[in-house]
Amino acid sequence: MSKINDLSGSWTFFSNYTHVLVCLANDPSARLRDIAARVGITERAAQRIVAHLEDAQVLSKKREGRRNHYSIDMECPLRHPLESHKTVGSLLKMVLAK
Repeated sequence: MSKINDLSGSWTFFSNYTHVLVCLANDPSARLRDIAARVGITERAAQRIVAHLEDAQVLSKKREGRRNHYSIDMECPLRHPLESHKTVGSLLKMVLAK
């Protein structure tokens, strides 16, 4: 068994912020309750992450009926200096590629 399999469940390569972005890229009208369940966090944590992403102008939301519809700024640069030469779109493209 490889070392990475020995550690399954104890850590992941991406943060909950990335997981939330992936969920919204897959379903821009997803409910925060559903995102939280998929990511494995509380609904309150999902709300906080979405608020941070909105404040950073990575996400914008528009009310459509009884739901929010989220748009992701794919040109927004990643925040850490090691990745700042890449965009949110390039990250999502890599993660969502089949």
